[in-house]
Amino acid sequence: MADFDEIRFPDVVAKGAQGGPERRTEIVELTSGFEERNTPWAGSRRRYDIGSGIRHPDHLAAVVAFFEARSGRLRGFRFKDWSDHKSCLPSGAVSATDQVLGAGDGSSRVFQLVKAYSSGGRSYSRPISKPVGGTVTVAINGLAQASGWSVDLASGRITFAVAPASGTITAGFEFDVPCRFDTDILQTNLTNIRLGEIRAIPIVEVRI
Repeated sequence: MADFDEIRFPDVVAKGAQGGPERRTEIVELTSGFEERNTPWAGSRRRYDIGSGIRHPDHLAAVVAFFEARSGRLRGFRFKDWSDHKSCLPSGAVSATDQVLGAGDGSSRVFQLVKAYSSGGRSYSRPISKPVGGTVTVAINGLAQASGWSVDLASGRITFAVAPASGTITAGFEFDVPCRFDTDILQTNLTNIRLGEIRAIPIVEVRI
C-alpha cells in the first residue's frame, strides 16, 4: 500500500509496550436471558500502548521523530510485538515446518504466510503480511527448500519458481505487525518520564 513505510518502530520502546489482539463481538440479550452473539470481523486486530515503553528522554525523542516522519496517523509502519513475533513459541527456534501454508497441486505457485492459533479443537489462521527479511524458511513435506522460491516481504507471499506437484507446504519465520498511530497528538513530556507517569500513545494494526 502506498501509505505504508517498510520501517520498524524502535525496538527499544516496542519491547516495553502493552497490548495484544482485539475482537469485535456484538451481543444481543434476549428477554429470556439467553444471548445471541455475532461478530462482523473475520479476524482479530492488534492494539498497543507504546507510551508504557518510554523510559528515557532518548526514547521519547525517538518516538517523536518516528511520529513526525509518519505524519501522525497518515502512514503505516512495522511494529515488533515481542510477545508474538515468531511462527513458533516465543522460546522456540524458527523451523521450516512450523506453519502449514497449503498443499502442492501442480498449478499453485503462490502461498500466503499464516500463523495458526489453536485451542480446544478450534483454530484461527492469521495472515502474516510483514515477515522479517532473512528469517523465512520453507519446506515441502518436511524437506527444507534452499532455493526455488522467493518471499515478498511487503505482503508475506511465498512464490515458487515451479508449482509444487504435491506435498504439504510449510514455513517458519519471524514477523512484524503492520500498524499506524491511533492519535494525531503526542502529549508526553520529560516530567512524565521522571515520575513514571506516561500518557498513553496508542497504535493499531492496519489491514494489508
